[in-house]
Amino acid sequence: MKRADLNPKAGHEIRIFGFTLTTLVLIALGLGIATGLVIKSFVTSEAVFSFLVDGVFRVGGEIFFSSLKMLVVPVVFVSIVCGVGSLEDVKKMGRIGGKALGLYTLTTAVAISIALLISNIINPGAGFHLKTPESFSPKEPPGFAEVLIGFVPANPFKAMADADMIQIIILAILFGVAMSMAKASGKRVLSIFNDLNEVIMKLVMIVMCIAPVGVFCLLGGVFAKQGFEAIAPLSKYFGTVMIVLVLHFGITYLGLLKFVARLSPVVFFKKFQEVMVFAFSTSSSNATLPANMEVSEHQLGVDNSVASFTLPLGATINMDGTAIMQGVATVFIAQAYGLDIGIQGYLMVILTAVLASIGTAGVPGVGLVTLAMVLKQVNLPVEGIGLIIGVDRLLDMSRTVVNVSGDAVVTCVVAKSEGLLDEKAFNA
Repeated sequence: MKRADLNPKAGHEIRIFGFTLTTLVLIALGLGIATGLVIKSFVTSEAVFSFLVDGVFRVGGEIFFSSLKMLVVPVVFVSIVCGVGSLEDVKKMGRIGGKALGLYTLTTAVAISIALLISNIINPGAGFHLKTPESFSPKEPPGFAEVLIGFVPANPFKAMADADMIQIIILAILFGVAMSMAKASGKRVLSIFNDLNEVIMKLVMIVMCIAPVGVFCLLGGVFAKQGFEAIAPLSKYFGTVMIVLVLHFGITYLGLLKFVARLSPVVFFKKFQEVMVFAFSTSSSNATLPANMEVSEHQLGVDNSVASFTLPLGATINMDGTAIMQGVATVFIAQAYGLDIGIQGYLMVILTAVLASIGTAGVPGVGLVTLAMVLKQVNLPVEGIGLIIGVDRLLDMSRTVVNVSGDAVVTCVVAKSEGLLDEKAFNA
């Protein structure tokens, strides 16, 4: 028996010691949560707690997280160059991009609309008179003009060093278009990038093999420090966000698959579990991107020319889970302070949250920064973020699952509409 099968057939998963990677990761997730809760409840020695949580768990989790981040820039750049460079019709790329951008914007608007509706039914902030903790000082959000200017990389190497996803995507698209226009020379360069892409995908599979250990350490550390105690005072707010996340996933995403793409939501869910666990443990759309691309191409049957473009784009601009948090948090903070922002305020929240998702980095905790922008637009106290910051880490893990799921669903829908989805591989 092979220790690890790094050459799975299309539609099949990586296997380690005969177990599928998804099985091992799910086991690691459960053991990590259970171990973390046991440590929080029974380990009373500060030295032992520090050794386990700040030592073993932190080192194991950070190594796994860093190994995922290590892959993001090469995966995004090389994949997009390969995808765009292989398109003989540049107009086709524009059509794919237009569809993806339209669907991402639509799902984000739907997400925050559902969040505002459900929040006003449940009223998570009603009756709250909490003292605001220490003021939360977010970074000043950039203006719209600065966002547009920031799309173009003045220094390509700096963009890669900083992992600025929008700039990397723009650079890769332009490079791919130039390759396509260069005819024979472009084809020779494309063959090199195709070989490089194969090597990088093997590197992704190698990193995926340490995923169970990384997931165990990340989850063990989070629950050893926070447990479920942080949720109790804000259970209504926490529950509202979780309800809306589930509704958006079940109605919007699975509805798009079933009724627009005519694909089985059950098959999608089964095959995408692995990526969802990675997203939950890392709280980062960018860090989960390599796993998302691997599963989308080799298990869901999406052609590389679509996945290599729409998935990195989605990891950068599609933040439905974050938009849901912002909608519920806005209602919660308004109710906690006894303020009414009215219908116009809610419309402004929808518009601001959709715009804020564009250019937002897919990294842990960024939702709190963009939430500050939303609160300022409707004249709510930014200090209200202090009310929810205690439970945001656990919610961040959950909303990242929704973010990456939305990326994959839109990718499948776009690929199906372009005839670039292998349904046999999807249903295998």
